[in-house]
Amino acid sequence: MDPRDLIAGEAELDEEENDESFDEETGEVRTTANGANGHLDDSSEEEEDDDDEEAARAIREGFIVDEDEEEPEEREQRRRREKKRRREEREKEEEALDEEDLDLIGENNPDFHRPAPAEPKFKRLKRGHKDDAEVAAPRGLAEIFSDDDDDELDAPRADHDRLGRFRPEPRGQPDEFAEFIVEDDPIDEDEKIRLQEEREIARPRAQGLDIVGAQASGLDEESLEMMQDAFGDGADYQWALELEEEMDDLELAEQSLELKDVFEPSQLAEKLLTDEDNAIRAADEPERFQLARKPYRHVVLTDDQLKEEALWISRMMPKKRVQEELLEPFQKAVAKVLEFFITDEVEVPFVFQHRKDYLIHAVKVPASPDPHNPDAPEYVVQAEKLLNQNDLWIILDHDLKFRALVDKRNALQRTYDNLTAVAHVHDVIVEEMLPQAETMEELQDLQDYVHFQHASHLKDLSVLKGEANGTHRRPGSQKAIFERVRNGKIYGLVHAFGITADAFAQNALKAGRRQYTEDPSIRPDDMADTVLDPPEHATGAQALRAAKMMFAEEIAMSPKMRKVMRRQYYMTGVVECFRTEKGLRRIDDQHPYYEFKYLRNLQLSDIARRPDLYLRMLRAEDEGLVEVRIRLQGYDDFRRRLQNDIASDNYSEIAEAWNAARKDVLDQALVKLNALMTKGVKEALKTRCEDEIAAACRAEFAKKLDQAPYKPKGMMLGTIPRVLALSCGQGAPGRDAVCWAWVEEDGRVLEHGKFADLRFDEAAKRAFVELVQRRKPDVLAVAGFTVETRRLVMDVEKIVEEEDLRGAEFEDPDTSQERSERLEVVVANDEVARLYHTSARAALDHPGLAPLTRYCVALAKYLQNPMKEYAALGGDVVSISFHPSQQLVASEKLQRQLETAMVDMVNLCGVDINEAAGDAYTANLLPYVCGLGPRKATSVLKAIHANGGVVESRAELVGDPEEGKIAVVGPRVWNNCASFLFMEYDSSESSSDYLDNTRVHPEDYDLGRKMAADALELDEEDVKAEVDEAGPGAVVKRLIKDEAQDKVNELVLEEYAEQLDRNFNQRKRATLETIRAELQQPYEELRRNFALLSTDEIFTMLTGETRDSLTPGMIVPVAIKRVLNLERQLEVVLDCGVRGFVYENELPERASADLPLNQQFAPHQTIQAKILALSRSALEATLTVRDEALQQPYRKPLDHLREEWDEVQEERDQEALQETNKEAGRTQRVIKHPLFRNFNAAQAEEYLGSQARGDAVIRPSSKGLDHIAVTWKVSDNVYQHIDVLELNKENEFSVGKTLKISNRYTYSDLDELIVNHVKAMARKVDEMMLHEKFQTGSRAETERWLTTYTEANPKRSVYAFCINPKFPGYFFLCFKAGQHARLGSWPVKVVPQAFELQKNAYPDMRALCNGFKLLFSNQQD
Repeated sequence: MDPRDLIAGEAELDEEENDESFDEETGEVRTTANGANGHLDDSSEEEEDDDDEEAARAIREGFIVDEDEEEPEEREQRRRREKKRRREEREKEEEALDEEDLDLIGENNPDFHRPAPAEPKFKRLKRGHKDDAEVAAPRGLAEIFSDDDDDELDAPRADHDRLGRFRPEPRGQPDEFAEFIVEDDPIDEDEKIRLQEEREIARPRAQGLDIVGAQASGLDEESLEMMQDAFGDGADYQWALELEEEMDDLELAEQSLELKDVFEPSQLAEKLLTDEDNAIRAADEPERFQLARKPYRHVVLTDDQLKEEALWISRMMPKKRVQEELLEPFQKAVAKVLEFFITDEVEVPFVFQHRKDYLIHAVKVPASPDPHNPDAPEYVVQAEKLLNQNDLWIILDHDLKFRALVDKRNALQRTYDNLTAVAHVHDVIVEEMLPQAETMEELQDLQDYVHFQHASHLKDLSVLKGEANGTHRRPGSQKAIFERVRNGKIYGLVHAFGITADAFAQNALKAGRRQYTEDPSIRPDDMADTVLDPPEHATGAQALRAAKMMFAEEIAMSPKMRKVMRRQYYMTGVVECFRTEKGLRRIDDQHPYYEFKYLRNLQLSDIARRPDLYLRMLRAEDEGLVEVRIRLQGYDDFRRRLQNDIASDNYSEIAEAWNAARKDVLDQALVKLNALMTKGVKEALKTRCEDEIAAACRAEFAKKLDQAPYKPKGMMLGTIPRVLALSCGQGAPGRDAVCWAWVEEDGRVLEHGKFADLRFDEAAKRAFVELVQRRKPDVLAVAGFTVETRRLVMDVEKIVEEEDLRGAEFEDPDTSQERSERLEVVVANDEVARLYHTSARAALDHPGLAPLTRYCVALAKYLQNPMKEYAALGGDVVSISFHPSQQLVASEKLQRQLETAMVDMVNLCGVDINEAAGDAYTANLLPYVCGLGPRKATSVLKAIHANGGVVESRAELVGDPEEGKIAVVGPRVWNNCASFLFMEYDSSESSSDYLDNTRVHPEDYDLGRKMAADALELDEEDVKAEVDEAGPGAVVKRLIKDEAQDKVNELVLEEYAEQLDRNFNQRKRATLETIRAELQQPYEELRRNFALLSTDEIFTMLTGETRDSLTPGMIVPVAIKRVLNLERQLEVVLDCGVRGFVYENELPERASADLPLNQQFAPHQTIQAKILALSRSALEATLTVRDEALQQPYRKPLDHLREEWDEVQEERDQEALQETNKEAGRTQRVIKHPLFRNFNAAQAEEYLGSQARGDAVIRPSSKGLDHIAVTWKVSDNVYQHIDVLELNKENEFSVGKTLKISNRYTYSDLDELIVNHVKAMARKVDEMMLHEKFQTGSRAETERWLTTYTEANPKRSVYAFCINPKFPGYFFLCFKAGQHARLGSWPVKVVPQAFELQKNAYPDMRALCNGFKLLFSNQQD
C-alpha cells in the first residue's frame, strides 16, 4: 500500500483521466478532471473550489439568501471567515506531519509525493448507479483467458505476486477518512434514498430564517412577523452554534495524523521512529548506555556491590596478566573506570581521552645523583599502562554481565527469603554459597538445588508467580517422585548411606576438614526390607533402588559437586569429533570438514588458539555430519578419587556392601553430571570462541579505520588528495571501456567519462594525458573485479612513465623550491566500492552516473577518507570480510564489536559539527560520537537546523535562551560529546574560541588558558585586562595571533600536575600533555599513514582466492585459451581468472608427439590440471596435466599431533567405502570435467541444495559403465536426474564420443550436453518462474488462489502455472473458467528450447499461453 493512501489530503482516483460522479440532488452526471494525481494546480483554483462548494451547499440547504437581505460587505466578510476557517482546518491537519516526517516518508517509499498545498481536504469520488453503468458484453470462449483486457485481474495479481497471497480487504476506516473511500460497488436505489435522508438530517443549521421555506408553507408577511415576535429569529442561539463549531474544530485538530497512523510498527522500528526511540532521543543519557542497560534498569547496585564488581571484573577480564605489584593499582583503576561509567555516565572515548591518568600507574623513583648536573631532578617517574581503550570496552561489557548476575542473584535471594519467612526453611548450603556465587552457572546450580530440595514448599507458595525473571521452574513428574521418596520411609535408607551429598562434595573439593562416612550395623539389602513402602516399593530391591536413585539425584543437584565437575572439565577436558553415517560419505578428503573428521584428544587450551576450528565443528554437528563430544582425560583416576571420598574407611563385610552401594550411587550421579557438564562446557566454549573471532574482526577493522587519507607528495598528513579513479569493472582493457571519475578534495564529482583503450588507442591515450595535465590529480586509483585489472594498472603506469605525468607542485622543505613528483598509481581497496556502486544510496547520491562510474567515485573517496567510507556503510559493514570464519559469529555480536572500533576512531579524529550539519556524508559520523547514537544524531541535526544551521561554540550546544537557541543536547550528553565536536576557529569573529577547535574538553579550558598565559609570561593583571577586553578566550587568541605556540613546550607540566592533584584532587598529567599538543596543532591527524594493499590482498581482491583456497598442489579445472603448436604448450585460464601455462614436459603421456597439439586439444576445452607454481604478484600459474600427477589428489596439511587423529578409524572407513562401492557394482570413475563428482543421487541432491537454480552435477550411473547421470537443480528441493547413454567409447572408463538422452537428443561431448540441454532447460524454467502467471506455492495453494479470484470476479476466467515437485521438469497449468466451473490442470513439460503442452511444442511463454487458450477453446467447441 502506498503511504499516500493513508495521508489526509489525498484521494486515489480511478484510472480514467476523467472520473464521472453524480450530483447528489439532481442525479446528473458530472465529469471531473483529475489533473495530476488529483491535485489542484494552484491556490486560485482552491478559492474557486471553496466558492463553488459554498454555493452548492447553499443550494442543497434549500435556500439562497437574497442580496437585498444581506449587505455586500457582510456577505464578503462572512465568506472570508468561512474560507479562513477551512484553511485553518487544512493547516492543522497538515501540521501533524512536519517537513522532516514527510522526508522520512519519502525516504521509506520513493514513490511517495507530498500532497499539494492547494488540495481540498474532503473530496468524495463515487461511481455511478448500477442502472446507469454501462453493461459489459459477455465474453466469448475465444476470449475466456484473454490477457490484454485483464485490468481487474492484473491489480490483485500484482498484489498476489508481491505477497504470495491475496491481501485482506481493509476493514472500516476512521471517520476522518470516510470521504476518501471510493466505493467499489455502485449503490442501489434503496441505499441511495437512505444516504440522502442521512444527509438531510446531518445538514448544517441555517443561521437565518428560511424565507423560501416559509413562503412555500403559505404564511403571509404579517403572520411571519408575529411568529418572529413569539419565537425570535434564532440569533439568541448563535453562541451555541459558534461553540459547536469551535468544538468541531478542536476535534478535527485532535484527529491529526501521526507517523504511527501511516506506517506499520516494523517500518517505524526500522527508521527508529517508535515511541521508545523518541524517548531515547529525549533522555539526557548516552544512547549506547540506554540501549545496553535497558534489561537491567531495575538493578540498582549498592556501594558494597560496586566494590564487589570491581574485584569481580578484575578477575574475569580475559588475557589480562598483571604483575603482583601492580594488582592493587589495577583493581583501583578498574573501580575508577566503573565509577566513570556508572556515576558520571561517560562513555569509553571520554574516559580514554580525558581520564587517561587513571589508567596509568605512575611511581616516582629516586634518580641517581649526577655530579655533572647538579640541577638534575631528584627522581624520575616510571609509568605503567594498566588499561588500554579495548580494555575499557571489555569492562563496560563485564559491567552488563555483572548486572545480569546481580539480577539473578537477587531473584534467587527473594525466593529463599520467601521460603524462610513462610515455610521457615533454613538451608546452610544456600546461605553459604549464594553470596559467593561468581558466575551464572553457579547461580543456576543453586537455583536447581533450591527447586529440587524444597520443591514441596515452593509448590505451596505464591512466590512462584513472581519468578518470571528467570527463577520460575515448572514442577515435573520426576520431582514428584523424589518428593514422595523424601517424605516416605525410604528416605531413612538414604540417610543410612552415612554421608550427605554436601559432605561428599566437600571432600571432593578438598575444602575444609574431611567428612567421614559412617556404616550402619546391617547390610543395605537387609535394611531395605525394613523400609518397604508399598505399592511402589513393595520389595527390598525396589526400595534400595529408589534410595540409590534419590541419593544419586542429591549428588547431581549438589552445587558443590557441580563445581567439582566443572573445574575438572576445564582442567582436563578434551574435545573429540566422531563422524556420523551421513558424514562418512559426505566428508571426503577434499571437504573443508575433513580436518576434524577423525579428531581426538584436543585440549581445551588448544581451542583457544584456534577458535574457528571449534565453531566449524559445531556447524558440522548442526548439519548432522559429526558429533562433538567432550570427555575427561584420566576419567578412571578421577572416578577412583571420588569413590575414596564417598567410601567409608571401615573393613568388614557390611562396610564393603555399603561401599559397593555407594559406588553404584556415584556412577549414577556421574552419568547425570557428565551429561550436564558436557552441555554447559560446549556452550561456554562456543561463546568464548565467538568472542575471540569477533574480537579478531574488531582488531582487523580497527586497522582499516586507522588510516589517514592518502598523503599527497609534499603535503601534511591528513591533507585530502584530489583523485582520478579508473576501472574496467568486469571487462578487459582494450575490449571494454574504462570508466573514470575525477573527485575533488571536498568530495564533489566534477568530471567523469570513458576511455576506449589506453594501450593501443592513441586518441584515448591523448585524452587521458590531457585530463591528467589539466586536473593535476594527486594520485591515480585503479581497481576492478577481475584479473584484467592488472593489465589496466600496467597500461596506466606505462603512460605515466612515458609522458612523465606529475602531480601538483609543492615546496621542497630542504631547498624551499617548488617541485613536483611523478604520479603514483595505486591499486585501491574496493571492498566498500563493491557494496556501494549498486546500492540505493549510490543511486540517490549520483543518479546520473553509471554503476561503474559510481564504483570509481567510491574508490576515490576511499583514498580521501577511509573512515568516512566505512561509516557510510552503516550496518552493511558486516558484509566486509575481516576473518575467514566471521560468518560463524552471530551478526548482532559482530556488529557490536565493529561499532566499538568505529566509535574509537571517530572520536580520535573528531567531527566538524558545522560540516556535518551541511553534509550528509560527514553526518554519517555523528552516530559514533561519544554520547550520541543514530537516534540522538538525527535530533542533533534537527536542532542545529532549527537554530539557524550553524554552531558557533560548544557552549551553544546546551542552548542559549537569550539568543533564542534551543538545546541541541542535554548536559550529560554534552559532557560526553563536547570535546569530540569541533568548530573551525575564525580569528575575525570575536565569539570564536580557539579551544573549541581542539580536543580539549570545556572542563579544562581554564587549564589551557592558564598554560597560554604562562607561556606568554602574563601576570594576573595582564590576563584580567585581556579578558575584560576580548572575553575568556582572549589569552589563547593572543597566543595564536603572536604565533607563540611553541612557547608552551617550555612549561614544566609536572608542577602543574602536582598542584592540581594536591589542591583539587585531580589527576591531569596526561590531560596537560594533550592541551599542550592541541595549542600547537588543533586536532592533529593521529591516524597512521594510508596503507597500500599487499600482494596477497590484491590477489584476493581480483581473484576472490586466498592462500587456503588456491595453492600449489591443488587440482583445478582450467579452460584452454590457446594451443601453441610450435612451443607445444597450452595457455589456459583458471576459473578465478588467473592465467596459466602447461609446458611440453607437463603434457599427458598419451599426447602424441607426431600429431599437432591443436588436434589433441582445442580452445575453450575444459581439462583438469594440477598447480605446480603460483605467482600471486603476476597472477600467473604453472600447471601440469600429467596422469601420474592428477592421480595424486591434493590434501590440505592437517594441524594436529599424532595422538589427536584416529588413523585406525580413518583406514577402517576408507575400506568400508571401497567395499560399499564394490557391492553397489559401481566402479569408481574419474571423468575430467569440472562438474564431475563421484556422487550417488542422494549425495548429488544434497550437494546441489546450496547451489543456484540451474546448477548441475555429472556423476556415475548405477546402470553400468556405458551410462552416466546428470543431476540438475530445477528449483528448491526439486532435482531432475537425466540418464545419458554413452556410445562409441574407446574403453570402459572413457566418456563416449556420442551421448544420447531418451533416444531423442544427441550430443558429442559433455560441454555440449550441459550447454544445449541442461542450461537450455534451466533457461526455460527461469522463463516460466519469472512469468506473471506463475505461482510460487503448491498446486493446492494455486487452486485456492484461482477459487478465491473467481469468487471475487464471478464472470472472469483465470489460469496460472505452478511447479510439479513430484515430476521434476514438469509444471502444472491450473485453470478455472468462471466461478462455477470445475478446476482443471494440464501438465507442461520443459524441454530444451521449448515447452510441451498436449504434445505441442511452444518456443516461449507467450506462445504457450496463446496455445493453451486455443486448445481450451477447441475443446469447448
